[in-house]
Amino acid sequence: MEKTCTEVWKNCLQIIKDNIPSQSFKTWFEPITALKLEGKVLTIQVPSLFFYEWLEEHYVGLLRKTVKKQLGEDGRLEYNIVVDKSSNSGNPYTTNMPSNGNGAEAKVQSMPIPVSINKDIKNPFIIPGLKKLNVDPQLNANYTFENYIEGDCNRLARSAGYAVAAKPGGTSFNPLMIYGGVGLGKTHLAQAIGNEIKRSMPDKLVIYVSCEKFCQQFVDSLKNNTINDFVNFYQAMDVIIMDDVHNFAGKEKTQDIFFHIFNHLHQSGKQVILTSDKAPKDLAGLEERLLSRFKWGLSADLQIPDLETRIAILRKKMYADGIELPGEVVEYVAHNIDNNVRELEGAMVSLLAQATLNKKEIDLALAKQMLKNFIKNTSKEISMEYIQKLVCEYFEVPVDMVKSQTRKREIVQARQISMYLSKSHTKSSLKTIGAFFGGRDHSTVIYACQTVEDLIDTDKKFKAYVHDIQKKLKMS
Repeated sequence: MEKTCTEVWKNCLQIIKDNIPSQSFKTWFEPITALKLEGKVLTIQVPSLFFYEWLEEHYVGLLRKTVKKQLGEDGRLEYNIVVDKSSNSGNPYTTNMPSNGNGAEAKVQSMPIPVSINKDIKNPFIIPGLKKLNVDPQLNANYTFENYIEGDCNRLARSAGYAVAAKPGGTSFNPLMIYGGVGLGKTHLAQAIGNEIKRSMPDKLVIYVSCEKFCQQFVDSLKNNTINDFVNFYQAMDVIIMDDVHNFAGKEKTQDIFFHIFNHLHQSGKQVILTSDKAPKDLAGLEERLLSRFKWGLSADLQIPDLETRIAILRKKMYADGIELPGEVVEYVAHNIDNNVRELEGAMVSLLAQATLNKKEIDLALAKQMLKNFIKNTSKEISMEYIQKLVCEYFEVPVDMVKSQTRKREIVQARQISMYLSKSHTKSSLKTIGAFFGGRDHSTVIYACQTVEDLIDTDKKFKAYVHDIQKKLKMS
């Protein structure tokens, strides 16, 4: 009986999983799907050009060996790459590429820059009349990769940033669009790319500019009749980092000038890095031709960091500032400020300032007292819904599964602990608890509580689980 493409790829994944770290497997191989098997050629679909390049550069040897083990010495691998997910037909636009075994090498068209930066071009970043020999990249020196904590929330964007910094303009993800909510580190990551390029390639002309500043410079150039100097300056850059491109909305003339600058840079093999608060497909008020170019490369999102990443961010800041705080204080701040890295760091600064001014030792009580302006609902009543959410996050299981009828071990464990904690930390009756967790009766709740108590007495690992979750509840 002939194997299907799914079976072959599943067997390949079993081998790959045993040979790479689990997080790398989760990031780079779980999103892949098997499409077809024709003879000895297995075709797999990857979500972007970035995935294709990363796999070819880092895992091509492992992939080649696993495919040959499953299909024989003549076995080959081909990629089906999702280029644009926004197709109106519902089917994403894709392109096929073979695995070459030598790593992906992007080919870029070389075009001469029409004007040299050494000539007398007006730099819009300097005050008229002051002589400036070099182009100041307008970068914050503190925004580096070393200061940017990696987590599941930003791994794809950070990896793409590293790749761009190593080979600006020479990868398939040009432009690189980094998008996400307020305070999640878009500007930090974008500037980290620029700082790394300037460190390793000091001759590269890198410029960082916010969209608002670019728009103002364009208006000034129109008033002063220096539009050619303005365009020539930006076209002479090797790397342009444009922050908050969603602010282009409604500014048609500025969009038009940036469209031409973008085209020139892209065709010349120069790197464009963009940040936005929304994905390209969700940006309103921008011309379709500009949006289509934003989709040419890679769009990588930054998500809200998980608890471990938030703790790591705070510890990194503490180390940089040369301070120490009790572990329970760090965990309290990280646990309660859960949607914004900027607020997280601001809360830490506020706490240190209050402790210094009042000459008090920083402990959990002081943290709770001082951070009321940052932390919403500090004294909120613990609910069954909150307990369920906390337990599910801890065990990494879907919330809706806890209320389902499934008997999977990890789901049952999360459900029973949730019931046990609901009985201990809320005033709800057994009947109410059972009804909340999928319409179960009170006897199921009694059994769950007894099971958890027995396991706490007999299983040290299980006891540690419950202790950790109870500790998080106390910080709520």
